[in-house]
Amino acid sequence: MSNWRMSLSVMILSCTGVVSAADWTEFRGPTGQGISDQVGLPLTWSETENIAWKTPIPGLGWSSPVASHSKIYVSTCVDVPAAGDQPEVHELRAICLNASTGAVEWNNELFRREGPLPMHPKNSQASPTPLIDGEQIYFHFGPYGTAALKPDGATIWKTEKLVYVPQHGTGGSPALVDDLLVICCDGSDQQFVVGLDKATGETRWKTPRNTMPERGFSFSTPLAVTINGQQQVICPGSKAVISYEPATGQEIWRCQYGGGYSVVPRPIHAQGLIFVSSSYDSPSLLAIDPTGTGDVTETHLKWQTDKQAPHNPSMVAVDDMLFYVSDNGIASCVDAKTGEKHWQERIAGNYSASLTTGDGRVYFQDEHGKATVVAASKTFEVLATNTFAEGERTFASYGVLDKSLLIRSEKHLYRFGNSQSANAK
Repeated sequence: MSNWRMSLSVMILSCTGVVSAADWTEFRGPTGQGISDQVGLPLTWSETENIAWKTPIPGLGWSSPVASHSKIYVSTCVDVPAAGDQPEVHELRAICLNASTGAVEWNNELFRREGPLPMHPKNSQASPTPLIDGEQIYFHFGPYGTAALKPDGATIWKTEKLVYVPQHGTGGSPALVDDLLVICCDGSDQQFVVGLDKATGETRWKTPRNTMPERGFSFSTPLAVTINGQQQVICPGSKAVISYEPATGQEIWRCQYGGGYSVVPRPIHAQGLIFVSSSYDSPSLLAIDPTGTGDVTETHLKWQTDKQAPHNPSMVAVDDMLFYVSDNGIASCVDAKTGEKHWQERIAGNYSASLTTGDGRVYFQDEHGKATVVAASKTFEVLATNTFAEGERTFASYGVLDKSLLIRSEKHLYRFGNSQSANAK
């Protein structure tokens, strides 16, 4: 086994326990960090090349596809315009597709909202990615509702108790830590993190951020890690990233980054460090030693840079290399331990989707159907560029399933694979 493949296997086992290589169970996959251990992923694809199927998805949603047991799940929001005395309606829906054929097996309305809802033109009301835990699938729509479903679409529980004022739509996805769903709730009015009982949806704990930001709204997804035998859940928000004890919600440490807000990227953990972005208005990339307690801003911040740091796309690490891309298309590879630059190159396009790595490659998806594949190397090498979904936006991050890529566009879900995997039924 190559060192690269071995490092991915170790990361998957250490971060999440034993998982099926065929499953992509949450935002950014089984490690939550955009890492696939699959060999034979497609290098090239288009509307006519290496395509297994293409399925229309109603409404609008930027949730990423997740997959398990030959089923794929996404969320969406279907808007019904106002008519006469009837207000506009927003149907928040869960969709299940057959992984082999792309056929929609069920499409269920989970929550409904009437009247105008605030949303940024680049966002949606269905941006949080579903999460699969065995025989339960969790769908989250920010303050508009969270639900647990069975694989056949039957509802296990629903809750609408996470009340805060969203800004620009919904964003962050849940993270699963033991028997809890941990969710960042960062509104314009209040900011807190909650732990929901995964069996019932009841709130086990709720911890205020206590950051007093000028602009409180953010959209990040927690990352669960184990540091020196202690579980932590890392939750970026406006002004600071905070680590919590997942069982109780008690704060372990925080690292401040001043006026940063509207934080989107999910943290990653590599080479003993936590990597986060401070997002808007001027993003900084921070590398933090997670072994401290209290305010660690002055003691455990190992390095940082504001050179082409991302507002929106999450980073990815391969061995001792950290890869990231700015929203305007400057891709970087640096030493994860020191921040020393290996290369920094422009790849055409604007970027919102998070990076994905697998099979010795790093995949960059721009906002308008162009994918650039580079070698996971300290030397910049473009291996392929691929174009699809003409006329549609492509903001969602990838899913991986059995040597194929699941890519969501504005109106469709695609499954791409090499000819053998693309034609697998």
